[in-house]
Amino acid sequence: MTRPIKQHLEIPVADGAGERYSLRMGPQHPATHGVLRVDLELDGETIIECIPQVGYLHRGFEKLAENKTYAQALILTDRLDYIAAMANNVGYCVAVERLLGISVPLRAQYIRTIVGEMSRLCSHLLWLATHALDIGAMTVFLYCFREREILLDLFEELCGARLTFSYPRIGGVRQDVTSYFVDELQRFLDMFPSKIEEYETLIDTNRIWLKRTVGVGTLTGEEALALGLTGACLRGSGVDYDIRKHQPYDAYPLVDFEVPLGSDGDIYARYRCRMEEMHQSVRIIQQCIDQLPPGPIIGPDAPDLVMPNKVPARIEAGTNEYGTGLIKLIRDRNLYISGDVYVATEVPKGELGFYFISDGNNRPYRMHIRSPSFIHIGALAAIAKGELIADLIANIGSLDVVLGESDR
Repeated sequence: MTRPIKQHLEIPVADGAGERYSLRMGPQHPATHGVLRVDLELDGETIIECIPQVGYLHRGFEKLAENKTYAQALILTDRLDYIAAMANNVGYCVAVERLLGISVPLRAQYIRTIVGEMSRLCSHLLWLATHALDIGAMTVFLYCFREREILLDLFEELCGARLTFSYPRIGGVRQDVTSYFVDELQRFLDMFPSKIEEYETLIDTNRIWLKRTVGVGTLTGEEALALGLTGACLRGSGVDYDIRKHQPYDAYPLVDFEVPLGSDGDIYARYRCRMEEMHQSVRIIQQCIDQLPPGPIIGPDAPDLVMPNKVPARIEAGTNEYGTGLIKLIRDRNLYISGDVYVATEVPKGELGFYFISDGNNRPYRMHIRSPSFIHIGALAAIAKGELIADLIANIGSLDVVLGESDR
């Protein structure tokens, strides 16, 4: 990755000589990207303590899911990170399939990889647009929304929705891609790399952008690991961890791509990682289109949307050793397996994990979600401490959180 010449920044150190006071930021602040409250303890303009307060959007997501069948709970995942709802859908389906031992046709795996990477592009574009706007770059906001609109049009063509998709199914996808969708997606892939260069031209060498991001909000790799960060927040600190590479799912083991890494762990490094990830997403989608095989889009053992509580049985006439007819019940397959499983996927913000405990029923006995936004917002206290209050918004933006996913 390219990187500008480092600049020496004079960061004031809290020495107790300034005026100390408390400040409550939010929960209705426009730059917190949701209902987030941050309790600050300041020494002059230097943050000496930062405590993020979450929970304003708590909906009891896991408990809601425990009262629905596995198929019904899929629509709830649209409401986690609503910027990347398709990636949440895919992650949930992969986890349930792993729990119930359901196979997915190869064509469906490729399609889910395509829509997952389109979701990553949508998320990164919205992040770049709003992050740049927070720091003072207005034009990038308009440019990013221009390209994001094309992707949303493609999603609408695919499944009729632009925000809450519920397109993947347990065992496949809802419907096949059309030739029009593939042609339009190919046109986007041909054009989009030049648009990324436009964004970089606008902000990569912008003096204000560099002063607001280089050397600000720095985390070492050890600190990022200790805080449980994933995604670009972790890779910006130089830690090579990407579930698509290390625990691949769907078509990721069949395509070639690189995992961008930073080295300095500051806001600028996290920004560069996400920019490079957009290039890699284009590369992945292109390979999926080229390799897209024919075949079914839903597996033979995929459950119906109406999942019965018990496995249905059919009645057949049988015989015993005396040659007399008997009626016996035939159960085709023990669909609902007892046990527990944790399955994680790489969504745009990092590791999204689903933990299920199954008691052999058609709904999870217990369910827990590891959402990257909840973990990342917890890191704000560490990266904001000792920084200027003017940099707090840039630090929040660099963590790329969505409070709907954090609070659940």
